[in-house]
This record gives sequence, structure tokens and C-alpha cells, in this order.
Amino acid sequence: MTQKCPICKKPTVMESRPFCSSHCKNIDLNRWLSERYTLKEEFSEKEIVQNFKKSEKKSH
Repeated sequence: MTQKCPICKKPTVMESRPFCSSHCKNIDLNRWLSERYTLKEEFSEKEIVQNFKKSEKKSH
């Protein structure tokens, strides 16, 4: 099953996943940096650190 780019809906490419290109990747990054995307929940610093540690364990 082909994954679609969340920005333009074209098929993704392995080098840029989950995006189809560097261009779409940069569009997404810009949306985060300009605060067009937001998180619905507030997380404490402790929760962020715990989640980060959990994700590191899963990736190894």
C-alpha cells in the first residue's frame, strides 16, 4: 500500500517519508514553525521527557 504525502497527496518517496519531496517536507516544517499547527493538549516537561525516552527505547 502506497502512503500519500500529507501535504499534496502524491505518493511518498522513501528519502522524504512521510512526504513526497523535500519541498513538501519544508512546507510542513514551516507550518510548525509559524504555529499554524498546534497540539490540542498541553504536555508537562516531565511527560515530554518520558515520551522521548520511550520512543528512543523502541527505536533501538
